[in-house]
Amino acid sequence: MSALLELDNIGCGYDGERVVEDLSLSLTEGDICCLLGPSGCGKTTVLRAIAGFLQPSAGRIELAGQLLASAEQSLAPEQRRVGMVFQDYALFPHLNVRDNLTFGLKNQSAREKARICDELLQLVKLEDLGHRYPHELSGGQQQRIALARALAPEPKLLLMDEPFSSLDVELRRALALEVRAILKERGITAIMVTHDQSEAFAMADRIGVLNAGQLQQWDTPFNLYHEPATRFVANFVGQGVFLAGYLLDRHTVRTELGDIEGNRCYEWLENTPVDILLRPDDVIHDDSSDKRAEVVAKVFAGTATLYTLQLPTGSRIQSAFPSHHDYAIGDHVGIRIEADHLIVFRREEQAVGGSHYGLETTES
Repeated sequence: MSALLELDNIGCGYDGERVVEDLSLSLTEGDICCLLGPSGCGKTTVLRAIAGFLQPSAGRIELAGQLLASAEQSLAPEQRRVGMVFQDYALFPHLNVRDNLTFGLKNQSAREKARICDELLQLVKLEDLGHRYPHELSGGQQQRIALARALAPEPKLLLMDEPFSSLDVELRRALALEVRAILKERGITAIMVTHDQSEAFAMADRIGVLNAGQLQQWDTPFNLYHEPATRFVANFVGQGVFLAGYLLDRHTVRTELGDIEGNRCYEWLENTPVDILLRPDDVIHDDSSDKRAEVVAKVFAGTATLYTLQLPTGSRIQSAFPSHHDYAIGDHVGIRIEADHLIVFRREEQAVGGSHYGLETTES
């Protein structure tokens, strides 16, 4: 299937300072993608360039084969057939819900506007609230109305800038799933910007991880977690630790927990110092194992408990045990490694002091 949106080596920034550099990606019609990364990484800058609020200084942006922008020319935002849902909803406080929804509809009869409004209110399950004003709605209801308003002109592409950031955690997760279902029902192609990976995983078919204006990886949520392309992606996505070791052969790493063999091959020489990524689900609780670790921290999370475990050398790893296992700080537990996805990076010697064994904890 051909791409609906194409970003070809775009660069853009503000006041002569480049924020995004040589960024390329493509989005297939009907797909939902997320741009994920820390604050200041350039994800909102990319969104603004697609929307037409910022002209790229290099590269090209095309939508359905039409050139939207390049360094030489730029189509006005209102001519792009791109909808936008803003972080603060941007609803007009003096207009009721129905008037907010139909505000951007031009050249339609009153009957057609009413039909579109009824259809969208039904889509977002707020059929009885058309007469209300924004201040009479909850945050989640306001966000649904903002989404419906963006969909009213039938855009080819929908952009969402941190759309759930002002909501509480539980509502954010629920609304993310709700919005995804709405977009999929209508076959809407969308890009969402977020710094919250749980939102990105709930919403997206594909995720682009950005850091310092560079696209680190453009992939499915599964591959980002299990096959991170860079150390930054491995650190940023999910939880886990880096445990030091060295290569025995192309697909085996020797560590203090023994030899770990996986499904990937590496071309480095034998005995190359490396760091192996261990996710909590790679470390399995096994009372019959001769490998023991001390519980030094625990976080209860309902169906599972995340344990931080200290090895005899002082290195620490993490493991998610089923919650019916309840161990106290100081207990020693048996573990084994099942790391089918062998994720290995060459050792950053400064991070581990040049020794064979060390630890770097990834961000959650």
